Amino acid sequence: MTRSMTAFSRAEHGAAVWEIRSVNHRYLDVSFRMPENLRHLETELKALFKDKVHRGKIECSVKINAGELKTRMSINEDLVADLHFAMGQIAEITGMEDRGDILSLLRWPDVLKAEESNDDLIEDARQGFTLAVAQLVEMRAREGEELAGLLDSRLIDIEATVDDLRKETPVIIANQHEKLLKRLADIDVEVDPGRVEQELVMLAQKLDVAEELDRLVTHVLEVRRNLKMTEPVGRRLDFLMQELNREANTLSSKAAATSTTMQAVDLKVSIEQMREQIQNIE
Repeated sequence: MTRSMTAFSRAEHGAAVWEIRSVNHRYLDVSFRMPENLRHLETELKALFKDKVHRGKIECSVKINAGELKTRMSINEDLVADLHFAMGQIAEITGMEDRGDILSLLRWPDVLKAEESNDDLIEDARQGFTLAVAQLVEMRAREGEELAGLLDSRLIDIEATVDDLRKETPVIIANQHEKLLKRLADIDVEVDPGRVEQELVMLAQKLDVAEELDRLVTHVLEVRRNLKMTEPVGRRLDFLMQELNREANTLSSKAAATSTTMQAVDLKVSIEQMREQIQNIE
């Protein structure tokens, strides 16, 4: 299955909101932006990409939704003890029996502390990241299918051009033969028939593009075969584009007619369009 390296995912779980962006890159490069209290998860989270993503520059960032943080209340026991002792001293000094009530102590600043549960936040980060990775992989696969469809349409164009060239080449060679014989006739000089035949054979060999057309067909079949593979194929496809372009250049150099030149240009355009799309394939 063809996979794209360009994708985006966003997933939320509890207090953690993850966003993952992926673009094309020669190798797999994963980076994280996260708070320091989650930094120790980086190696663990990066391992989730194993066997799922092989190439691409991937940026992972997490935002903490404070409204979703689970908190618990704790008592500052040392402060309460100090306050209680101070109230006892005041009662002894003043002779007052009332030392205040519990609510009075609770109203004292810093007696109650709200503590965020870091364990819950860590679990939210793990679960949210797992969801985001799954979405990213799914989008890369979906985008890859679309890219495969675009490439196949270009391959169909190349096949059509190859078919046209196969039909036109014999006619072009015959026309070149006629032109050569006509020039010799116009010159009005005696030429060794064997020499003429030799020149005609050499001209036919020079204009014959059957081998190039055969190789183009072979490369097209290989591209299609790679598009059906489950492993990453981007680098192989990039190499095949170089081979296709080499054959198109050879065709252009052998062109003996305007139509052949234009068809060679059409081939190059199709190949270049494919090459641009392949830059995003894993």
